[in-house]
Amino acid sequence: MSSAGAGKAVPTSRAARRLIEPGSGTECVACGEPVKFQAKVKGEQVICNVYTDGQWDRVEHYHLECYEQAGSPYGEPEAPKPKRSSS
Repeated sequence: MSSAGAGKAVPTSRAARRLIEPGSGTECVACGEPVKFQAKVKGEQVICNVYTDGQWDRVEHYHLECYEQAGSPYGEPEAPKPKRSSS
């Protein structure tokens, strides 16, 4: 057995909650509807990096509500990071 890679963390699938920004053109994995920006609504999406056997496989997008209804398949989504203010 080789010791190469021993002690390295194996990447796991994870989820992050983000605002839907103008120009988004993705489809919700759960409902199949577009995850799209709406000017009067600050909609949120969940973006998931999915790993299979320790290797990155794909990105999945969900409406926040759809992700919660699906039982949060990739865990609790990471909260949005605050934007840095310029000084």
